[in-house]
Amino acid sequence: MTYITQPAKPIRKAVFPVAGMGSRFLPATKAIAKEMLPIVDKPLIQYAVEEAIAAGITDIIFVTGRTKRSIEDHFDKAYELETELEARGKADLLAIARGTSPKGINFSYTRQSEPLGLGHAVLMAKALVGDEPFAVILPDDFIDARAGGEGALTEMIQAYKTHGGASVLAVQNVERSQTASYGIVSTTALDTLNEIVTDIVEKPKPEVAPSTLAVVGRYILDADIFSYIENIKPGAGGELQLTDAIAAMLKDKPVIANRFTGTRYDCGSKLGYLQATVACGLKHPETRDDFRAYLKAAS
Repeated sequence: MTYITQPAKPIRKAVFPVAGMGSRFLPATKAIAKEMLPIVDKPLIQYAVEEAIAAGITDIIFVTGRTKRSIEDHFDKAYELETELEARGKADLLAIARGTSPKGINFSYTRQSEPLGLGHAVLMAKALVGDEPFAVILPDDFIDARAGGEGALTEMIQAYKTHGGASVLAVQNVERSQTASYGIVSTTALDTLNEIVTDIVEKPKPEVAPSTLAVVGRYILDADIFSYIENIKPGAGGELQLTDAIAAMLKDKPVIANRFTGTRYDCGSKLGYLQATVACGLKHPETRDDFRAYLKAAS
């Protein structure tokens, strides 16, 4: 069953809103971007970029702030480092250093000068996105693909194609006590992993939340979303909320809720960050055996 039937345009661009201050990780984030905090041996932002590239994205667009220069440097060519590694014959490390900015991938940057909300951050990418459908990825939401799985964004793009180019939101059930931290959707059935969004509310209190199905850190959006953002008023927190723009768009265009199959870790919280580190440490070929033995002994 498909929801709409017109041909779906390819998804080539992904927007990464990374202008936040990372205040929940102070003092670690006083001088470095929170997105550069490592999960084992890769910064959080790199996992998100790799997920996008694996899904076929070729244009990476970062919406940054004035303290996020380290992100730009990370995805740039490091001439001195590469020259030194090559001179020392460290081919494996050289490949890792060069792998952060693979060939054929374009990196662009624009700044959000004021913290005016996720909707505002996405709007800052309008000129770079143009009139194409695009993805939005929040790196704080680290989604670990299930064994043998394709990754959350890949699954969402498949849903986008299957359902004729409808916008797609990644969703998962949360505890009712947590609804005030998320955009919450109401839905009707569509197929095994996808539902039709009938309403979306930003951060409802648990007692009035229409469901416990929360939007978590991945979006595929029609380019028309920009006009909806431009016409909404500040919402929760006095900010331009992407949720409010999607709610307005729902009146005119279909939106799909996709229940991705990976495991999501909220790396905007200390506990979620630690959980992601443990999960990746238990899979990393250099650490998994000794780390598993350590955790077993420590318990």
